[in-house]
Amino acid sequence: MNGRRGFLLGFLVVALLVAGGLSYFASSSPDGLDTVALHGCQVTETGGGEQLDGTCIAQNAGEHATSGSPLADYSVFGGDGTVGIAGVVGVLVTLGVAFALFRVLARRSPARSAPSTEPEDD
Repeated sequence: MNGRRGFLLGFLVVALLVAGGLSYFASSSPDGLDTVALHGCQVTETGGGEQLDGTCIAQNAGEHATSGSPLADYSVFGGDGTVGIAGVVGVLVTLGVAFALFRVLARRSPARSAPSTEPEDD
């Protein structure tokens, strides 16, 4: 196995381990944007979900356009305990798209060759 192929295989293994394993240790607490959006409101649990009392930006929030997609909210179809699978799928899709894009761009660019140092025959 040559050096570049070994590096790429090692990169893939590490990326899959990080996405599939470490994602279970990620915080489920709201991120900074969610926290700032909730400033000025009190979150109250109700039978229908959460209710926001007060005045904050989050009261104007709605579901995002991709909330029904298979990998929404870092899980597979909203299933609990599937963040690792969603991470692995995300890594594979990202690397697949990058690989396809690099292949297309490599075909489009002219072949680069080192300048010849041999004298030309006249």
